Amino acid sequence: MAAGCCGKKKEKQNYHFHPCCNGTIVHPYSCQPSVYRNGMVVCVEMCFFCFDVLYCYLNQYDSPKTPNFPNESYPLFVTWKIGKDRKLRGCIGTFNSMNLATGLREYAVTSAFRDSRFSPITREEFNKLHVSVSILRHFEDGRDYLDWQIGTHGIRIEFNTEKGYKRTATYLPEVAPEQGWDQIQTIDSLLRKGGYKGIITTDVRKSIRLTRYQSEKLTVSYNEYKNSWRSRCC
Repeated sequence: MAAGCCGKKKEKQNYHFHPCCNGTIVHPYSCQPSVYRNGMVVCVEMCFFCFDVLYCYLNQYDSPKTPNFPNESYPLFVTWKIGKDRKLRGCIGTFNSMNLATGLREYAVTSAFRDSRFSPITREEFNKLHVSVSILRHFEDGRDYLDWQIGTHGIRIEFNTEKGYKRTATYLPEVAPEQGWDQIQTIDSLLRKGGYKGIITTDVRKSIRLTRYQSEKLTVSYNEYKNSWRSRCC
């Protein structure tokens, strides 16, 4: 039996299309090595690669080979959403710089199956998914907890809980605008996310160490992913 980029087939698939790959995956919209569009690192091929990884994992294929995109090291996040209303199904990443191919391969799976807020993504959900890849750049120390702009910056905070334990928490740049939060609401929500259970006062907020950063983000739907295969194969 011929093996494509996903390796040997171990169980029958039940999707509406079958990737006709022949080794290294190169979608029609691929990025060229070391070439950045408008100075941006993120490109649509990275989103396609996350779909490839999840497809192979769900169907018990070998993991796909690395496609042709810039492969330098950056902090990154992978986010899965589902349905027309794009409900969150998983979002995990790292602030450690990782080789992009390795990082996307790891966090495409981790965010799909190991986000403790959600049950693992299933094969039946695959054709309803959207994936977003966020490449994090331009990290700066904030002067205080208000030294950032909604819609421009993601924020990472370090703080001590009411019991003295050190904790960290982050929101990507899109979270505050999507939720309609102002800066105080965002900070307070982030403290709760990080495990602070006491009364949040101005002094608590002032004690935060804040790092702001910016994110390059692209989102691809299942249909766009499927059509990219049709465009190349047909």
